[in-house]
Amino acid sequence: MIGTYMQMAAALIFVVLLIFAATFVLKKRQNRTDRLMNIIGYQSFGPKKGVAALKVGGEVLMLSITSSDIRLLKVFKKDEIDTPHDGGVRGKLEELKNAGVQVN
Repeated sequence: MIGTYMQMAAALIFVVLLIFAATFVLKKRQNRTDRLMNIIGYQSFGPKKGVAALKVGGEVLMLSITSSDIRLLKVFKKDEIDTPHDGGVRGKLEELKNAGVQVN
């Protein structure tokens, strides 16, 4: 009887650990910066209405988003607009190195 409870508790612990591991892996994959598309910003203008800036390759797309429609407002080329750096800490360090700042 006790052996059955121990077996059930071990299986439960295994399933919980498996869920935590899957969550960790999915979060790591989601935080990659080399994705095809990145959302640069979003400005809401009410419930289910807003404007989004989406970086796709070397272009920035301005999109109007409503609950029933998505429309392209403008396409900016790479040299027309400055976008925030997407590289996280590693990208910031590279940016500082390129600017001539000594980074240890």
